[in-house]
Amino acid sequence: MKKILIMLITLLFCFAALVGCSGNSGETTEATKNEASAQTNEAAATSYKLDKSVEVNGRQGVAYENGYYYVSGSTNLIKYDKDWNVVLENDDPFSKGYDLEVNHIGDIDIYNNEIYCGVELFLDGAAKNIQIAVYDAETLELKRSFPFNEESGQTECSGIAVNPDNSTVWMCSWEGGQSGNYLYKYKLEDGAYLGKVHVHPVPQWVQGIAYYDGAYYITADDGDADFDEPDHIYKTEIADDATECTVTEEKILDDVIKQGEIEGLTFDEGNKQMLVLYNRGARIILGMPSGFYDGYDKEIHEVFIYGIA
Repeated sequence: MKKILIMLITLLFCFAALVGCSGNSGETTEATKNEASAQTNEAAATSYKLDKSVEVNGRQGVAYENGYYYVSGSTNLIKYDKDWNVVLENDDPFSKGYDLEVNHIGDIDIYNNEIYCGVELFLDGAAKNIQIAVYDAETLELKRSFPFNEESGQTECSGIAVNPDNSTVWMCSWEGGQSGNYLYKYKLEDGAYLGKVHVHPVPQWVQGIAYYDGAYYITADDGDADFDEPDHIYKTEIADDATECTVTEEKILDDVIKQGEIEGLTFDEGNKQMLVLYNRGARIILGMPSGFYDGYDKEIHEVFIYGIA
C-alpha cells in the first residue's frame, strides 16, 4: 500500500513539473514572438546614413531635379551642378512680377523645371502677403505667382512641396497656434485653394516639407541649440480626402556638425538620398538670426546628404 501511495505522489510531482515546463515554454515562445516582431519592425524601418555635408550660400531650402541642386536663401536663389559648383544665382528675386511686397523665401521644391517657393513679407516673426511663387529653373526668374487663401487661417509660410501624384501643392507654417497646426493644400495647375489638413501631434516650429514615395516629410526646429538639442524630421501620409493626419518621428538630427536650426529638405530618388539644409553659428530670435554663438562670426549653411536604406 505504501509503495502504491509513493508511486502516486511521484506521478503527481512529475505531472506538476510537466505543466510548469509547458507553461514556461509558452511564455518563452510568446516573448520570442514579440522580440522577433520588434526586430522585423526595426528592420523594416528606413535608415539614413550621413554621406557628407556641403556648405552652400542660402539658409532656407533645398531642392533637386535632373542633376541640379537648388538652394534658397531668404532673399536669393542659387543653382548648383551635380558637384555643387554654382551655375547661376539670382540675388534679387523680388524685383519684378509681384503686386504685393515680399521679402522672404522659405523652403522650396522643384517640379518639371519650375521652382516652387512660398514667399511672404516677413519681419520679427510676423508675416503677410503670402504667395506661391514659381520660378524658371533655367533662368531663376519669376514666371508666375498665386496668392494664398486668407480664410485658410494660415499666417506664415515656412515651406512648400509639390505632390505630382495628385497634382497638388502644400504649404506649411512656422508659426505656433492655429496657423502651425495645419498643412495647406492648393491645386498645382492654377493655385486654387483645396483645403487644409490638421496635423496630430503638431511638430514645433515647422521649417520645411517635402513629398517622397507617397509620404510627406516635415522638418521641425524643435531642439534648443543653446542646450545642444537636435532638431527632428517627421513623416506622415495623407489621403486625398483627409482632413487630418498623424505624424511620426522619422529621424533625429543628432549627427550634424553643430546643433543650430534645421530648414528645408528634399529627396534625390535616383540616388536614394535625403538632403537636409541646416544652419549653425547664429542665435535665432523670432525666426531671424540675431548675434552669434561663441567661436562664430557668421552663420554657416550646410546641406547634409544621407543615403537611404
